[in-house]
Amino acid sequence: GASATRRGAATTSTAAPATQSYETLVEKLRQIEHLSGIEGLLGWDEQTMMPAGAAASRGAQKVALATLLFAEKTSSELEELLDQLSGEGALEADAQRAVVREARREFDLATKVSKELVAREAEVESRGYQTWDAARKANDWASFAPVLEEIIEVKNEIAAAQRPDLAAEGRLYDAHVDKFERGMSAERLDEVFSELKAGLVPLLRSVQAAAGDAPATPACLEPGDAWDVEQQAALCREVAADLGFDFEKGRMDVSSHPFTGGPHPTDVRITTRYSTGNWLEGIAGTVHETGHAMYEQGRLGGDSEFADLPVSRALSMGVHESQSLLWERMVFQSRAFWKYMAPKVAKYFPHTEGTSPEDFYAYVNRVQAGLIRVDADELTYPLHIILRFDLERKLATDPAGTVADLPETWVRRMKEDLGVDVPDNAKGCLQDVHWSCGAFGYFPSYSLGAIMAAQLYSAAKKDLPGLEEGIAAGEFAPLREWLHEKIHRRGSFPQSLDEILTEATGEPLSVGPYLAYLQDKYSDLYDL
Repeated sequence: GASATRRGAATTSTAAPATQSYETLVEKLRQIEHLSGIEGLLGWDEQTMMPAGAAASRGAQKVALATLLFAEKTSSELEELLDQLSGEGALEADAQRAVVREARREFDLATKVSKELVAREAEVESRGYQTWDAARKANDWASFAPVLEEIIEVKNEIAAAQRPDLAAEGRLYDAHVDKFERGMSAERLDEVFSELKAGLVPLLRSVQAAAGDAPATPACLEPGDAWDVEQQAALCREVAADLGFDFEKGRMDVSSHPFTGGPHPTDVRITTRYSTGNWLEGIAGTVHETGHAMYEQGRLGGDSEFADLPVSRALSMGVHESQSLLWERMVFQSRAFWKYMAPKVAKYFPHTEGTSPEDFYAYVNRVQAGLIRVDADELTYPLHIILRFDLERKLATDPAGTVADLPETWVRRMKEDLGVDVPDNAKGCLQDVHWSCGAFGYFPSYSLGAIMAAQLYSAAKKDLPGLEEGIAAGEFAPLREWLHEKIHRRGSFPQSLDEILTEATGEPLSVGPYLAYLQDKYSDLYDL
């Protein structure tokens, strides 16, 4: 009996400092989160509101803040707390252990890279973006190629420092991907993308062969002056609110590239762009960004004990992209949605009065292989991503050799995969910003998001009888709440796409539902 009592006493005495340390850790993590929020707000402002003359002062503000953040994120005090709490049995609650695990991951990523390397990275990315911007406008690959090579070399050094385990096995590309898509490897991506391509290419060929049987769409849906930009903005605000964007905790503005930003789940900023030349872009962009924004607004916050901690954040870019694509592709591009949407469009654009939901549905699902990834339809889009994945893998292992052949490889693959002739590098290998600003290993997340979206939607339909009838009537709350529960509030408690999907759908990441969705939809639209 006595020994049991003594054992009990000993446990409480070690538990007390652990509880105290845990509370101190939480305070420090929240402090970092608040500073990151300020950084997010400065970035949003720069892209939407800032006067041009403020560029230099804004740059100085961002550097000052980044310096402060780096000091907080890498402090020895934080390290001591993490060491103390990472030990066996320091914390009993799984959720608290997850808080420590996420904080440790972020600490390791921040501290394994030397100050000099961080400075080199910032410099080469800033120069990379400027050089790329000029090269794309001038269609001048030769000026960008050496800088791209330099960017990849710096990124490889960082990846090797952050993930020596993967570097030792010659798996540098896995370290790049892991930053955006936790636990994902080139090998797994290869399996997923091979299965995707094998199912997709024959379907695309059949659709291209049957293009003459495509449903005709009414002339009133073609771009033109009737699509007043002010009216588009009013329509987009109404649709975002109907889907569930909370304007009390967010705002919507215009920028040259649509994005979702802002400092906090109670302050989520989305942007879109409008033009009379492409009315569909404004509304599709709004729905896409609203999907991202509802994830942010739906995260654990308020009185949750995990509010403002790394564990409340989105698990990965693929999971985030699955939310925007689920609303854009599975909802916005569905038949049901246009029963709700056609009368709304007619209210703001009377010239479309009498256009049937079926006409709109056919119009928003047209398939046309093209040169540009961001303009691609959902059937051809994955092929743009697979090309970039194949190139990234080669770039990571052989930067110089791959950069030398990149334009030729691009032209050849676009012809083989999509049947498209690339006229110049500006519309080919210079079209995307990602590599120039160091987002290397990001592209796969777009297609992982699309695969995940189809898998989630198929599970939601099983869990929510009458879901599509509800969407046709403008009832989006059941789907939104389902996603809040299954994805948004789960944050980074699960450790991978497989884990979060198994929780939500009973299956790890699977290409099956995505291929089935595309097959059903396009066989029907093109009478295959």
